[in-house]
Amino acid sequence: MSVTAPAPHRAVVEHLVRQAVYARLGKPLPRVASGLNPLIVNVSARHCHLTQEAVETLFGKGHKLTVHKWLYQDGQFAAKETVTLIGPRSRVISNLRILGPCRTLNQVELAYTDSISLGFEIPLRASGDIKGTPGAMLMGPAGFFEMPDGVIRALRHAHLSPADAEFYGVKHGDFMKLKIGGACAITLDKMLCRVDNSFKLEVHIDTDEGNACNLQSDTPVELVK
Repeated sequence: MSVTAPAPHRAVVEHLVRQAVYARLGKPLPRVASGLNPLIVNVSARHCHLTQEAVETLFGKGHKLTVHKWLYQDGQFAAKETVTLIGPRSRVISNLRILGPCRTLNQVELAYTDSISLGFEIPLRASGDIKGTPGAMLMGPAGFFEMPDGVIRALRHAHLSPADAEFYGVKHGDFMKLKIGGACAITLDKMLCRVDNSFKLEVHIDTDEGNACNLQSDTPVELVK
């Protein structure tokens, strides 16, 4: 029986495209950890992380998240399931994607423009730091789930393996800079370093940041200490 290999993740394809573009221009790729993971920058659209309890409240007893698309980090996926986020004054965002697998806390990650459309202010926080943050109501096909807190704008961050961290000379909790080239070139400061054995080198910025620099698959990027 033949087995079809899974298609490469979009981020890997973008890295190969970037390599081809730079090769045609006769220029070297921006500095990356040679022999380790390629530097991938992904724009993280609004989404939520939920506990199994919240999933069952929203989708029914015993419901399990189903994979819509695997993400770049091993074991992480965008679920087929989406919810409606209800903010202040009953303003809503529909089709808010759930990312799996389930976690031990409930967290919604939005860009500032999302929060403006909802009519409330959200703090800039590292993932998991939700104490004192605003809450919201989530609606699914089987019911409502009230979040007393957990709505944040996620601090831009870089996932690094220990080898990547050693290459760049940083440790977990340090901050780096991301230089983004192109016509709308910018440098993003305060890039939080998150180091774990399971991580592949990847930077996450949100849609506001991605739009500000018009990030494309061939946009030159460089992570610096």
